[in-house]
Amino acid sequence: MWQHTLTQCTLKAVYPKGKKEIGVSLFQTVVLLMFNEGEKYSFKEILQYTGLESNELKRTLQSLACSKIRLLTKEPQSRTVNETDVFQINVNFTAKALRINVNAVQVKETKQEQQKTQETIFRDRQYQVDAAIVRIMKTRKTLAHNLLISELYNQLKFPARAADLKKRIESLIEREYIERDSEDNTIYNYLA
Repeated sequence: MWQHTLTQCTLKAVYPKGKKEIGVSLFQTVVLLMFNEGEKYSFKEILQYTGLESNELKRTLQSLACSKIRLLTKEPQSRTVNETDVFQINVNFTAKALRINVNAVQVKETKQEQQKTQETIFRDRQYQVDAAIVRIMKTRKTLAHNLLISELYNQLKFPARAADLKKRIESLIEREYIERDSEDNTIYNYLA
């Protein structure tokens, strides 16, 4: 799958005060290349020309016209981009360095999106957790719950929550890889 937001481009620009090499994202490149054809564009014209989503274009224009490195100027001047704004190349742009990187404005995930992402990642890693549990239990034969969790934290190369590890242990009990000790529920036995 192509990740457009991770694409990096280098543009060569000629300003009255010298040449610059500018490192920008793909979306920033598409917007900046528009200004080879004309001097001034409204938000709606840029939106129509680039075909970007409105929110994505707002973030892109904000990084080009409202950040420390202002390759574009906007009217009216403010920290936010509105659909009524007009943009043009900043002919007064200066920088000491020949190469300049313009960072894109990052999208912040909501709590729900972060939680969903974490669940998806753990679902992808559940087989690694299962394999680690079986490996530990195969060598130890019998082990207490707290010791098993401790061993898992030592073996796993990624952070995991105890609740998720417990779910994987329960899954292995259901699939009869391990069982609870008949006398003490906090001890697990490996089934060969």
